[in-house]
Amino acid sequence: MIDSDIGIVDAGLKDLLAETLGLERDAVAEFEENTELFGALPEFDSMAVAHLLTALEERLGIEIEDDAVEAEDFMTFGRLTAMARRLALG
Repeated sequence: MIDSDIGIVDAGLKDLLAETLGLERDAVAEFEENTELFGALPEFDSMAVAHLLTALEERLGIEIEDDAVEAEDFMTFGRLTAMARRLALG
């Protein structure tokens, strides 16, 4: 995996989060690896997780199997980006 691929996935994920959660892009741009998501952002609930996974599938042209993700993948932005990288670039 090369750095430009990682940057594309990370930027795309931030765009998807802004769209899915209805957050300002400037606020999402500030997310760091340890930024808490699920349980910390009221907008990021179980329905938002489902919408985010669907959007990831559409954008990446992949099918995400249920056993490919864990609840912990949504706890922080760092965990979420690691999951998206694994799925996109796997």
